[in-house]
Amino acid sequence: MSMPEEPAPLGVGRTPTGRAEVDGLLGRLADADHLPADGHAEVYEDVHRGLKSALTSLDARPAAAPGPGPVPAPSYDTHDNRS
Repeated sequence: MSMPEEPAPLGVGRTPTGRAEVDGLLGRLADADHLPADGHAEVYEDVHRGLKSALTSLDARPAAAPGPGPVPAPSYDTHDNRS
């Protein structure tokens, strides 16, 4: 019977999101590369909590200022009433 291989990085590339908090959490997933499988759940749960918190904070932000209102209808008669 052969011994199981040591944990090794998968080498999966990540595209930055532009949000430092989210990028840091996604970077934390690489920690699981160096752990045995039974240690992955703790990393995944930690990252999940962080991402959930980041999403919740987006909902808590104040709404953006409203843009310009609707364009009012012209006040003159737009129908040509010629016979």
